[in-house]
Amino acid sequence: MEKLFPKLQIIDENGEWNDETYRGEITEELTKELYTKMLRSRLFDRKGVNLQRQGRIGTYVPFEGQEASQIGSAMAMGEGDWMFPTYRDHAATMTFGHSLKTLFLYWKGRQEGCIPPEGKNIFPPAVPIASQLLHATGAAWAEKLKGTDRASIVYFGDGATSEGDFHEGLNFASVFNAPVIFFNQNNGFAISVPIEKQMKSKTIAQKAVAYEMEGVRLDGNDVFAVYFHTRTAVERARKGEGPTLIEAVTWRYGAHTTADDPSKYRNQEESTSRRETTDPILRLERFMKNENMWDEKWALDLQESLTSEIEAAVKEMEEAPAPHYNDVFDHVFAENPWPIESQKKAYAHSRGDR
Repeated sequence: MEKLFPKLQIIDENGEWNDETYRGEITEELTKELYTKMLRSRLFDRKGVNLQRQGRIGTYVPFEGQEASQIGSAMAMGEGDWMFPTYRDHAATMTFGHSLKTLFLYWKGRQEGCIPPEGKNIFPPAVPIASQLLHATGAAWAEKLKGTDRASIVYFGDGATSEGDFHEGLNFASVFNAPVIFFNQNNGFAISVPIEKQMKSKTIAQKAVAYEMEGVRLDGNDVFAVYFHTRTAVERARKGEGPTLIEAVTWRYGAHTTADDPSKYRNQEESTSRRETTDPILRLERFMKNENMWDEKWALDLQESLTSEIEAAVKEMEEAPAPHYNDVFDHVFAENPWPIESQKKAYAHSRGDR
């Protein structure tokens, strides 16, 4: 099956061309835009980990190493499309329009962190595994019924493919020819469970065969491969040619969350070596140098500018007005049933409020 679903790649680990099909479209402008978004997300991610260690936000879910998968795919989506992230896809959501302040507020435990900018169809991060695949399929089907050309993209890890929602989502999307892109980031581990214990199939992309849909396997650390092949899937969806299952083979350096210790189940030496070989940002930097697109001053100025942007977002997050305790009670039902209303009044009374 690995021969039937090879990892598609445009540039290799050394930044050299492996497939020149899209050479004419890979301009310096596009390359620098991708590099900027990837560096921005990495600096954000490192700041998120630091903030959690300092006790300034709650448990944080890092993604360093998966920037190419998330940003390349998000860049392929268009205005009006739908995005359904997991709790780890903040690089994708910031690329699609979420502000850094909003993302930090989410990790601060604030409801405002789930609200996208006006006109952006970004669902709140899904914490239950694979539930968002059904939401994405439903939204895509609704757009089809309305006669639009909008598509949806949904992110999930390798562990989600063991959930019933994964199979139900793919089956429904296949039967109703829904314009949805199922984007799997195969990190090789579902928390502590390696993929060989998760499934017997050699690839995730091959699971598309059972549902008569397009299946694509990518080098998830090659941002060009992710961008162009996801764009193709989106174009197919818009033309009514149905869903696509994309497997982006990648590697996350850090823990599953800041509450996890990956050294207990994963050889961390591999992460160290991958930083020098398969790292998506280093690969793009090597490509830019090979193509005479790299400018040292531009890169230093960019890092300084992005760092300032992130620090400003942290300041905004920390200066946001404190939430009201009623938020705990008022966002479950349209109208509170009497037990919740009673608890709400009792809590207000305990605080001396009337």
